[in-house]
Formats: sequence, C-alpha cells, structure tokens
Amino acid sequence: MKQGLSADSARKKLLSHGYNEIQDAQSKNIFQIALEAIKEPMFILLMSCGAIYLFLGEYTEGIILLCWVLVIIFITFYQHQKTEKAIDALKKLSSPRALVIRDGQKIRVAGREVVPEDLVLLNEGDRIPADGIILESNHLSVDESLLTGESLPVLKTTKEEENEKTHQVFSGTLVVQGRALIQITKTGTHTEFGKIGSSLRSIEQDQTHLQKEMKILIRNLFMAGAGLSLIVILAFYFTRGNFIQSVLNGLATSMAMLPEEFPLVLSVFLAIGSWRLAQKNVLTRKPSAIETLGSATVLCSDKTGTITQNKMELVSLYCRDTLISSSQYKEQASNIDEILHIAFLASLKDAIDPMEKAINGIHQSYKNEQHLVHAPVKDYPLTKELFAMTRVHQENENAYFIACKGAPEAVLSLCKLNESEKAEKLKTVQEMAEKGQRVLGVAKAKWSANELPNKQQDFPFEFIGFLGFEDPIRPEVPTAIRECYQAGIKVIMITGDYPSTAKSIALQAGMNVNAEVVTGAELKNMSESQLKEKIKRINIFARIVPEQKLQIIRALKANGEIVAMTGDGVNDAPALKAADIGIAMGGKGTDVAREASSMVLLDDNFSSIVSAIRSGRKIFDNLQKAMNYIMAIHIPIIGLTLLPAFFQELPILLMPLHIVFMELIIDPVCSIAFESESEELGIMNRKPRDPNERFFGYKMILGSVLTGLFLLLVVIAVYFASIREGHSEGEIRAIAFTSMILGNIFFILTTLSKTRNFIQVLMEKNKALLIILLISTVFLFLLIAVPGLRTLFSFEYPGYKHFGTAIIAAISMLVLLELIKYIRLKYSRSRTINLSE
Repeated sequence: MKQGLSADSARKKLLSHGYNEIQDAQSKNIFQIALEAIKEPMFILLMSCGAIYLFLGEYTEGIILLCWVLVIIFITFYQHQKTEKAIDALKKLSSPRALVIRDGQKIRVAGREVVPEDLVLLNEGDRIPADGIILESNHLSVDESLLTGESLPVLKTTKEEENEKTHQVFSGTLVVQGRALIQITKTGTHTEFGKIGSSLRSIEQDQTHLQKEMKILIRNLFMAGAGLSLIVILAFYFTRGNFIQSVLNGLATSMAMLPEEFPLVLSVFLAIGSWRLAQKNVLTRKPSAIETLGSATVLCSDKTGTITQNKMELVSLYCRDTLISSSQYKEQASNIDEILHIAFLASLKDAIDPMEKAINGIHQSYKNEQHLVHAPVKDYPLTKELFAMTRVHQENENAYFIACKGAPEAVLSLCKLNESEKAEKLKTVQEMAEKGQRVLGVAKAKWSANELPNKQQDFPFEFIGFLGFEDPIRPEVPTAIRECYQAGIKVIMITGDYPSTAKSIALQAGMNVNAEVVTGAELKNMSESQLKEKIKRINIFARIVPEQKLQIIRALKANGEIVAMTGDGVNDAPALKAADIGIAMGGKGTDVAREASSMVLLDDNFSSIVSAIRSGRKIFDNLQKAMNYIMAIHIPIIGLTLLPAFFQELPILLMPLHIVFMELIIDPVCSIAFESESEELGIMNRKPRDPNERFFGYKMILGSVLTGLFLLLVVIAVYFASIREGHSEGEIRAIAFTSMILGNIFFILTTLSKTRNFIQVLMEKNKALLIILLISTVFLFLLIAVPGLRTLFSFEYPGYKHFGTAIIAAISMLVLLELIKYIRLKYSRSRTINLSE
C-alpha cells in the first residue's frame, strides 16, 4: 500500500490550489436581489401607490409605503439567503466522492477536496474526480464521451505501456470497467474539463408539474385582478367622482387579488424541504421528487446493504461432503484449510466486496503458513453470462494454480459435473439458502500450458465446496416495512441472491411473502403481459441482473403504480431514470447511478427511504395548507376592497397601507410557519396521494374560497355592527381592521393542521408561528394605542370596550371552523373504518 499524501500536506495544497471544482455562478448580491424584487408586480403596485400619495401631498403615507419597499426587499433577501444556505449544504453532500490514500489509509473524501499529488483508487462506475496519470491498472476502460464526444470506451494503461495519452485520465470521465490507482496532476479549472466545461456552471432544472400549474393559476389571477381593478376604478370614479382616490383603490384591489406569495412559498418549501430531507440522510437532486414522494405506491429495494447490514459473516462451509457451522471451525481447522485458502486466492487482497472482506478476515484467522501465496497474473472477471470469477497464480515457469469462486450453479457448470452430482450438490445449496445464507461455490484447477485460455470455461476445474454467508437485516427495517404497509405502499425486494436466501431475509424483515419467487431466468422468458399480471402478486425477485430491473419497473408503471426504486450500479441507471422516484445508494452507489436518480440515500438504509416518504408527505401537506391559506386570506381582502366601490354610503376600509401590513403577516406565516409545522396525525396510515389529482383542484379552490368568504362575512358583520353603533369612519375602520387581523390569526391556527385542534397546534411550540403571531398582535395593539400610528393608518380610537365585537366575532369564527374540522375528521375516520371492514 502506498502512503499517499499526509493529511497536513493535503490541507496545505487545498489552501494553495483551492477546491477541485469549476467556479459556479456567483451568488446574487443585495442589488441583484433588489432588482428581482423591483420586477415583481407587488413592488410596482407599492411604488405606484407611494408616488400617488406623494403627489397628493400625503407625504407620511407615501414615505411609509416606499419604506415598506425596503422591508419587502429585506424579507426577499432573507429568504434568498436561507435558500442559498440550504442549497450550499446540499452541494457539499452531493459532491462526488473519491477514494484517496492519505497517511497510508484509504479514506473517502468529497471530490472537491482532492488535491494535486493525491493518490486516488478507481473502481468500475466511478466518476474520475480530477486529471491524473495511471500508476497501476487492471483492465481499466474509461468512457470519455463527455470530454471528446467519442462513444467507445478507451482502454487505459500505465506510463510504462504509454501509447499517446492512454496513461492519462481526465476529470468528469467515467470508469466503465476495471480498476486503477492514479496520481492527481490537475484539479478544478486547470483540468481539461475545467477549460471547456463552462456550460456546467449553471444547470437549469425543468419546471415541476406544480410549478407549471402555479404559473397558469397566477397568470389567470393576474388577468382577473387587472380586469377587476379597472372595474373598481370606474365604479369609484362614477360613484364618488375622485379620480386619484379611484386609482388608489383600484391599485389596492390589484394588491389584494395578486397572490404573489405563491412562487416565494414554493421555492422556500422545495429548498428547505430538500435540506430537511438531507438531515434524514436523503439527498434530493430533483425537486419533483418531493412532489412524487407522497404518491409512491410501490417501493422496489435492493437487499444487500439496504435491508441488510452489508456486513457479511462466513457462517458455514461445505467441504469434503460435510456441512460445517462457524462454531465448529476450530475443531475442523484442518478440514476447512483448503477451501479457505482457495477462496482467499480467488478474492481481491484489498477487497471492497463484503463477502471478500469476510473471506480475507477468516483466512487470516485460520491460514496455514505452508501455503505459498503468489501474486495473480491474470483475472477472469464475473460477467452477465457467467456469475463466477477466476484468478490465475503462477507457481513456477510453466505451472499455474487457478482459484475460482462464484454462484453455485456457475461453479458447478465450470466443474462439468454430471446431472446427478450437480443435483446432489444443489440440495446442499438449498439447505444453506433456506437458513438465509448467501452461497458461493469454490473450485480449483491446475494449468501447465504456456498460454492461458481466453475463457475461464476452458480450465479443468475441480469442485471444492460451498461458502455460506449471512448478512443480518438492519434492526430498524421490520418497523419501516410495517410503516410502508400501513401507508398503502407495496414493498418489492429485487436481489441477485438465491431465491431461498431472498425469501428467508424477506421473512425476517417482516415482508408479506408469497409462496412464489420469480427468478431472472424465469423473467427472461416472460412476455410483458405475463409480467404485468404476475407482478400484481409477486414481491420477491431473485437472481436478477441489473438490466432486468428496468423490465420490472416498466411492468409496474404499466399497471398504474408510482414506483420508487433503489439502485447502485452503472447498469441500474436506466431503471433509476425510468422509476418515478429513482433512489441511488450514496455509500455503495456509483456516480453514474447518482446522476440518473432523483434522490440519493446517503446511508444506504431502507428506513431512510421510509423516513423520506414520511417527510415528503409532510412537506406536501404543509405546502398545500400554505397555498390554501394564501388563497383563502385574499378573499376577504378583495371583498373589503370592492364593497365601498359599489356602495357609496359605506366608508373605505382597506387602503394600500393596510394591505401591505397584512402582507407582512401573510408572507412569513405561509413561507416559514407552515413549513415548520409538524406532520399530520396518522400521516403514514393513509393511502398514497393520487398523482393525477391537481394540486389546485376545484375541491381545494372551492374550500379556500368558502373559508375566505366566511372570514369576509365575519368582518362585514363587525363592519356593519360598528356603523349601526354610530361610530365615525376612522373608528369603524379600526374596529373592522382589528377583526380582520384577529380573524386572520385564528384562521392561521385552525388551518395549520387538519387533524389537530388549535390548542394542540399551540402546544407543539412551532417557534416561527409563535414569534410571527406575537409580533402581529403587538403591532396591532400599537396601531390602536399609539396616536401617531392611528393617524398614519387613518384610525380613530373608539375605546377598548368597542373592540369586544371584533374579538367575539373572531373567536366565534375559530370555534365554528374547529367544529367543522372535528366533524369532517370524525366522518373521515368512520368512513375509513367502514371501508376496511
């Protein structure tokens, strides 16, 4: 093992050379953010209103409105910074990792932390982190199409075998075969990719279905708002005759109609939602995955390392016609010596594979010093056609020792046993597999010819025995699978293991196991229609090669399922891309699998997938509640703006300044308080969401409009009650506005949860909510109590006892909405029970 750089040297080089990355687009400064805010319709409306007030000589109102512009820019800047921090955190997590040698130890570091002179180990499926030269190579083949446009992989060699640039590897290219040790020569913008890769600085993401739907809704509302504003201007002008005041009220109507919070809320939810998922070891690469998570009906999972711990132990050996358990190893040391040595010779010395690690570990414990270990001279790798690998060791000039290990069927076929012998051996395999063991066959051969054959099938193999490995399931998996079933999600295990092993693990994990298990050989001979029908009742696929995963995914999708699928290899990429939610393994996964996926599982843990589904449902729920609130709260604002336009005798209630004050409550509530809200009760006890259901469906819009109309009626009732009591215009405005703000606060409390009452919501201590509500209440009190603020908002003080009507009306609204929620929840639960019976 080479020593590589020391940690201290690597740190110094990182300081002097910088991070190994192409400079991304510069983060927006405050002026760029301000420029974006200026383009927003709400900003233009505020500026217009402020200019008109100044023109009329109402300098205080004009200056205050223009000051709100700065406040809005500050809020936009704060939200932008919060989103940027979340995105930066995700970038660090998503940085391709490299296996480097430092201080003589192999460690994984982020690709951006690789420095010149680093020693990097490359394996099949790795994305090369920087430019370098090859020091050691074993059948290394690299796809350089990203750099050169050539589709065929390039065979690479060491410098001693140099032919043009075949000893060089380049940043961003992909290892498609073999392994190598390289030394980094150039990083970051100095690499070949860095020189021509400027197009990668800003990767545009497609708009999600929700973003497209929202864009259409905002466009329609904007058009409706423009038309309504024109009607208001004309109505005010013909009924009151004051053109400037008519324009002000028309602009106020536009401000009331335009739900400019929608894009802000969506961007905040997706950015912070992705960050929250990352805290649960799930990296979101595509925002659309968050939308789709709540709709998943099928979860296809690999077994090894996801459901199990990926820590193989050699628990049994079959050799010399005897099955030996791990407890008998010491007393049977002489009998197990040969099979352990041959299995060791057939394995890589610096193994990454868990079974090879287990073989190397136990061989170290029981090795016989009489065995000479020669360096391998040739490898015959495992292929799709033959699940076995062979290593050739030269004993002397014309004598070779050949060690082979692989799938039992493959090894038995290499040994050319007759059918009866093969059947007898497979009975033992079945016995071991039924105990949940993963079985490998072991064989040996001698070769004395000068030239080695092209294929491992040409060696005269002698059967030695079987190795039985056990990979215990992760302790949290049974609970996670139970949650999936409760949430209406079918779990399918897809593995390359023996059917009996897969079935045993599935039973231990708590899966609903059917008698039938489909193997890769059976799947190969199935038609699409046969697979579509069979997959409805099958949940275990064994002896599956990566390409067949795509076949399974297509069959599930053809049946109308929303599929989440895990994968880790290069060949998994098509299936990951085809799945509705492709989930790449972050620990054992290859870079190409991560690139094809919509999510990356950082800890390769099945329970993290279930946790992501739970979080996805929560994010979607809270987003929908926030949008529902925005839509509903704009109804009373519109209504109270329009009312005086058509009834000349009624005093004007809402002016631009009042609407701006309300917006400063609405914006942070819908983008922060709702995002921070806890998940609904029983969130994993309901069926997956229908993906075809529109986010802004008629049912949601109707519900929002009716709730908004209810709040409007409450405020109007207080409005007319104040008129009847004989209050002045300023007093009416103060009382009605108080009822509007209190009604808004209570409406927030009841909207935050569909399954908990407002007391439970408050008890959960949503800090963002409590702070926003406290500030809103304090400001409302100051507006009424401080004479200067009263004048600014065109209020007059009617005496605190006259606010009793506003308080009682707001409380009555809260009680009624909570009662409706309780009845709806009770009906929903009784309906669910009846359906289950």
